[in-house]
Amino acid sequence: MADLPSLLLASLSPGTRRQAEQNLQTLSLQPGFLPQLLRLVLDASQDRSVRLAGSVYLKNTVKSRWEDEESAVAEADKVTLRRDLIPAMMTLSGLSDKAVRAQIAETISSIAVTDFPEKWPDLIDNLVASLSESNFSVNVGVLQTAHSIFRPWRAATRSDSLFTVINFVLSRFGKPFLQLFQYTAGVLLSRSAQVASKSDLEFAAQTQVLLVEIYYDLTCQDLPPDFEDTQNQFFGAPSGLFLQFLDWDPSELRGDPDDISPSLPSQVKTHILEIAELYVKLYPETLQGSGAVEALVRKVWELIGSGKLPGLADDGLVSQALRFLSTAIRSGYYKDIFGSRDTISSLVQGVVVPNIGLREHEIEQFEDDPLEYIRLDLSLPASSGGLGLGSHDVVTRRQAAADVLRALVGSGLETETTEVAGAWIAQGLREYNENRTKEDSWKAKDTAIYLLTAVATRGSTTQHGVTSTNALVDIVQFFSEHIFQDLEADPGSVHPVLQVDAIRFLYTFRTQLTKPQLLSVLPHLVRHLGSNNYVCYTYAAISIERILFIRQGTQLLFAQADIHEIAPHIIHALLLKIEQAQSPEKVAENDYLMKCVMRVIITARSTLVPDYEKILQRLVRILGIISSNPSNPNFDQYIFESISALMRFVVTSNPATLPIFEQALFGPATIILQQDIDQYIPYVFQLLAQMLELHTTDVPVAYRDLLQFLLTPASWQQKGSIPGLVKLLKAFLARDSAHMVSTGQFTAVLAVVQQRLIPSKINDVWGFQLLQSVMQNIPPTQLKQYFRAIIVALLTRLQTSKTDSYVYHFVHFLLFSMAINVEGLTPDFVISAVEEIQPQYTLVADSHEFRDSSDTQDVAKG
Repeated sequence: MADLPSLLLASLSPGTRRQAEQNLQTLSLQPGFLPQLLRLVLDASQDRSVRLAGSVYLKNTVKSRWEDEESAVAEADKVTLRRDLIPAMMTLSGLSDKAVRAQIAETISSIAVTDFPEKWPDLIDNLVASLSESNFSVNVGVLQTAHSIFRPWRAATRSDSLFTVINFVLSRFGKPFLQLFQYTAGVLLSRSAQVASKSDLEFAAQTQVLLVEIYYDLTCQDLPPDFEDTQNQFFGAPSGLFLQFLDWDPSELRGDPDDISPSLPSQVKTHILEIAELYVKLYPETLQGSGAVEALVRKVWELIGSGKLPGLADDGLVSQALRFLSTAIRSGYYKDIFGSRDTISSLVQGVVVPNIGLREHEIEQFEDDPLEYIRLDLSLPASSGGLGLGSHDVVTRRQAAADVLRALVGSGLETETTEVAGAWIAQGLREYNENRTKEDSWKAKDTAIYLLTAVATRGSTTQHGVTSTNALVDIVQFFSEHIFQDLEADPGSVHPVLQVDAIRFLYTFRTQLTKPQLLSVLPHLVRHLGSNNYVCYTYAAISIERILFIRQGTQLLFAQADIHEIAPHIIHALLLKIEQAQSPEKVAENDYLMKCVMRVIITARSTLVPDYEKILQRLVRILGIISSNPSNPNFDQYIFESISALMRFVVTSNPATLPIFEQALFGPATIILQQDIDQYIPYVFQLLAQMLELHTTDVPVAYRDLLQFLLTPASWQQKGSIPGLVKLLKAFLARDSAHMVSTGQFTAVLAVVQQRLIPSKINDVWGFQLLQSVMQNIPPTQLKQYFRAIIVALLTRLQTSKTDSYVYHFVHFLLFSMAINVEGLTPDFVISAVEEIQPQYTLVADSHEFRDSSDTQDVAKG
């Protein structure tokens, strides 16, 4: 334990990380480790990086091992942590260390998921007892802990068990929470002497931020009676607390104009508008006739109208304000507010247009951080098929502003909205065409295209793009007159943002275009893969991938015959961009490119046979580079999927190519296994299984040499490897069972099933899969002496820790074993094994009941 600080520091350095993590893993298995680690985290004399690393390791260990079947945290340590974590949060509040405090709060949240309230019944009582009207720094710690426990409710599925927990919390926490909310609000809004200093004011404001977030947590599933009874105090016009806080802006808490983090008042306002949006969505009847929504709309208009909050720090507030407007429009309850043409015109002019144009920092991001620009640009508001309830963090101002237009169009106001927006679109296009030589003229056209995209969209999803359009907008005509010219323009002849706009237009409306139209523009997208602009060639790759993924019913729109001529050129251009990177991290950075490679291979299929060797060599070379420092799981998945698809289609078309794949892949696979690159090992097992399954004659010695390694306990320790290992062992059983019988190695497979897979509630399904493969491929004469022990293991698990899933798979296995056509494997083979354990054994499995052996035999024969 004395080495713990140095090990935590070593785990932060790439050169010593692996060994340090192995040592920490060994230490973590000792009783008392986690309580000791918590004490280290709270030790203010330790280096902060040690304390932060310790808090992260504590959180991760709790998440992975609290309920782990094989290496669960000792019960004594669990009791100690449940006792000490809440006081730890109080201590960290005094240290004002937000990062460490956040990790401990998440640790508490992870434990609460499994232990609260049954094993941790006093958790809420301890939190309530720690609340204080005189010490806001303590309240911050208490409320952050409470928020970490309650926040998962936002995304939870409604169930009796969920509401049991929520009601348990509300019975203890509801009234004290509302009292603290009203008290803290009174202190801040009246600026009492209790917050005379800036430090006290900041702690009180942080408390208020958390109170508003928890208000959302506690009302996100249903409206509690206490909250309904006090609703007027919060929403009531004109002086409800929420309305007052939308005007609250003490000068001491205003951030620097160049800050990118929102101020505390901005955070309070943002969360209040999230609550307002929630109520309009879920509880609109409670707001009817109160004037609350009308008052909130006026406040929003005053807050963000005409670009009053231009700073980057206020992006979250402005986006949430716009989302509230969109939700209110879509609700249909407030047509008297938004229904007139004058209101729509004012809304577009004062709120939408000022927020829909690209701002200076976004243009800088386009040039300096293009991948982040793309990520943000591709995100969608929840109402447009993007993020779900309570997840608003990545939606930009222009997306939220565009969603206001989509809401108006989708709410029966398309005629007025299209006319008003159409005037702004025409103005932007005219301004661009009249001033093309001016440096910034492209901004007007960019804004016009974004407005057109918004007003033309009635429905969309992340997967399919626009699914229904505004009948008053001719998309094809707009594309022909204003977009195609930028799509076909040579690089450098128009601003790169406009070329990206043209590509994104195709990406957005891809399902609205016919197959011939898409085929006609595909060569232009392929040409843009060679662009020097990162966003341009990445968007081209994204668009190609999504176009090739379009389906008509259950069938893909594009087949191999449609792209066989250009597929090699697409793959070459994509791999060239990936290969140009100078480090493993940069090579794996852009997973959009590798995803497109995967999609082209899946679409082109066997037409790639003439070029497959070059493609395979380049993929293997890239894999070798990124395996030195895996950094992007998405890229990893797509490159292995690409190799797998290439092998599947090429070898199926020409079986003689299999040795070439084996020669190319066995070396990298061996290195990955020897170096224990755990991110890639599951993929390696699946590739090896795929190659083995493709063999139709004798299995090469190289596979047999691998089998002994696969059957060692170490190979089964990584949970993520188990599906691939099972697939690989099933391939061995199917292709080389005679050798496994002659060497007795199939008994090691049975040991894996009995000792590691069947006892595990997580992995028992894989155990049954492997057992079924054994029954299919191992002769009953060889299996008979072991089969009784297998049945005993299965029945023991059935008796000690039965689950519905296990019962289903157990019964399926029995019937499968009695039904398959294997010489010597009859129903009596299974029945006699059961009766050896207990004659006339009665097996009851939910709706499946086998009262005695004759019943069982009748069912099996049937």
